[in-house]
Amino acid sequence: MENNWLTAGIPLGDWLEHFVDWLKQFKFFFDGIDWIISTVANSFESLLFLFPEWLLILLLAVPVFWKRKKWGLPIFIIIGLSLIWNLGYWDNMVYTLSLVLTAALISVVIGIPLGILAARKTWIKEMLTPVLDFMQTMPAFVYLIPAVFFFGIGTVPGVVASVIFSMPPVIRLTILGIQQVPVDIIEAADAFGSTSNQKLFKVQLPLAKRTIMAGINQTIMLALSMVVIASMIGARGLGRDVYQAVTQNQMGKGFEAGLCIVILAIVLDRITQLMGNKQKQT
Repeated sequence: MENNWLTAGIPLGDWLEHFVDWLKQFKFFFDGIDWIISTVANSFESLLFLFPEWLLILLLAVPVFWKRKKWGLPIFIIIGLSLIWNLGYWDNMVYTLSLVLTAALISVVIGIPLGILAARKTWIKEMLTPVLDFMQTMPAFVYLIPAVFFFGIGTVPGVVASVIFSMPPVIRLTILGIQQVPVDIIEAADAFGSTSNQKLFKVQLPLAKRTIMAGINQTIMLALSMVVIASMIGARGLGRDVYQAVTQNQMGKGFEAGLCIVILAIVLDRITQLMGNKQKQT
């Protein structure tokens, strides 16, 4: 037999292409996802552009000082974001922040319920684990192919690729946080006649908040790490500046844009860590 799989190889690529062609009939579904993502991303952009640069910087720095009662992080936020403004990357920083917040929001909205279900049902966790392994180990560039195929070029496919790449940590750490709730506390809740939902919302989720916040932090960082890759399919932001600098051999521009991404990453990381620590104190 000429087309024996043992000699010719298993046509996995052909099967996938046939599957993708079959999915074309659900264009209305992907158009709906496109509309939702565009609306969320544009809303974040409109909100962030609503404030003057100096006011937005203060709106980030003052609450951090109010909560932490220390000057270090607020001063870093003021100096770091002012440097981005001074270098002329403010608009692209806003585009990048909008993409990251959109991807993180979608990841949280989908990931936390999935993590809760997996923590409560072993069979769901066993089915979900290899999928998460696949999502985390597949090279990020590969996600650009289906994203472009179904959503064209621009911010939306960049968000889709970022969501696929960044969602696993929030799911894994939601599962971990719920399963780490001490058994004696669960037994005490059972003894008081708590329903399943009461245990979840009044016992398990409050005690797992810090771990879940760690997962959200990792999701935001992974989404930010995708901005340069997303720029290859037309996503606006600092990633496009870095990509152009690499392709045009502009070392200075590449350094400035890369520095802006680092500053934004540190600000987002410290703020989400502060939120997680605050949950622990409460």
